[in-house]
Amino acid sequence: MVLDACSQVKELWGAVDEYGDILGFMGCVGNRVEMLFVAPAFFGRGIGSTLLIHGIRTLGATSVDVNEQNHGATAFYLHHGFEVAGRSPVDGTGKPYPLLHLRLPPKACPLPSHP
Repeated sequence: MVLDACSQVKELWGAVDEYGDILGFMGCVGNRVEMLFVAPAFFGRGIGSTLLIHGIRTLGATSVDVNEQNHGATAFYLHHGFEVAGRSPVDGTGKPYPLLHLRLPPKACPLPSHP
């Protein structure tokens, strides 16, 4: 499923370690974050935040859909200033996995600078 989604994204941005191993990656389509994944072993180390900030500042990302049951991802985006703008009872493929539609308010600038 992720591989199919990647084919719709023009650019993927990734974080790699000194050995070239992928720690996380993000892709946007228009102003939407279509995917942002971080290897679980690297949660809480700023990788997701750095990728998201890049998406917002460089790619103009202002929206993302999150599985309603993914409380960690929801908390992550809310922490970065996103707000719940709506809800769908099914996911993008029509399966019964509710989605939260999150938006970054127009004047929000809650993000710290990262190197």
